[in-house]
Amino acid sequence: MTNTDNRSPQTPAVDLAVRLGMAAILVWLAMRVFAPFLSLMIWSTVLAIALYPLTRGLADKLGTSTGRASTLLVVLGLALLGTPTVMLGMSFTEDMLRTYTALMEGTLHVPPPGENVAGWPVVGPRVYEGWLAASSNLSEFLQQHAGQIRTASEQAASLLLGGLGSLLAFLFALVIAGIFMAYAQPGAATSTRIFRRICGAEFGDELHQLSVATVRSVATGILGVAFIQAVLFGVGFLLAGIPAPGIFAVAALILGIMQVPALIFTVPAIIYIWTTGDGSNVVNSLLTIYLVIAGLADNVLKPMLLGRGVAAPMPVILLGALGGMLISGIIGLFTGAGILAIAYQVFMAWVNETRATDFTKEFND
Repeated sequence: MTNTDNRSPQTPAVDLAVRLGMAAILVWLAMRVFAPFLSLMIWSTVLAIALYPLTRGLADKLGTSTGRASTLLVVLGLALLGTPTVMLGMSFTEDMLRTYTALMEGTLHVPPPGENVAGWPVVGPRVYEGWLAASSNLSEFLQQHAGQIRTASEQAASLLLGGLGSLLAFLFALVIAGIFMAYAQPGAATSTRIFRRICGAEFGDELHQLSVATVRSVATGILGVAFIQAVLFGVGFLLAGIPAPGIFAVAALILGIMQVPALIFTVPAIIYIWTTGDGSNVVNSLLTIYLVIAGLADNVLKPMLLGRGVAAPMPVILLGALGGMLISGIIGLFTGAGILAIAYQVFMAWVNETRATDFTKEFND
């Protein structure tokens, strides 16, 4: 009888290598195609996870479906964020055109600065000097500082375009997040199956719940606390008569997300109140107490909110969020915290399993 199978013994190994190579090429091509949308999809997923409890509560309160509630939430978000942005952009464009026309016609005049400008913290004297020179002879001021003005204008335009692009990307991510929330149940089932496939049935469900809880914990514990503290600072700066309180409040929000200590705002504000403030000692004392409380608010709120409902210690979540932000920016707050929380849970599961095994051996001996 003739053997018709002429394949060598190495054929199965060659077939396996070819299949693995083809699979690797397919995965690489898919990643190349998906790479431009990776950041957008991560933001959309984070927003969907963070906002889904609000969507679910809105649906229950209105007695409607999750899809309609998510649509309503997205429309409200677009209206609250998009409408002021469009109005601000139109007003800014009109002001720039009006200023440019007046500059070309030679009718642009800069009013002299007030005496209180020189008392602004840190930058007051330099701003007052430059402002006074511009109000005295604008054309000469522009000629003397042409290079600096050009550089500052280019940087401002770059920041403006970058901020506009980030805002548009965020709005688009919000729309995609609305779609994710509308199909939350099948999406959650799919992600659960993925975790089960990778980590097993029991441990996969636990890690899936941990990932979702971590994202929501970071959203409330870091972003929420930074927003609350920025509002408190903004109100305090406004009551204290500090110039440009809105700008300092936004700076407090950004630095709060970066976990910079609030003393960077509290101490200069208190010094400003007692050195240049017009209030009485009682008023200055009350404002000082308020700013101290605002500066310490994160120390109280963060332990309460960060790590709440998460099967991982608060320091693990905080370190993961900070490390992720240093690597990947704001989105790293969520990805870093999720990765470190999962790594911690896997490590502790291994430790507990090892401890249980050693205990069983000692008991049997």
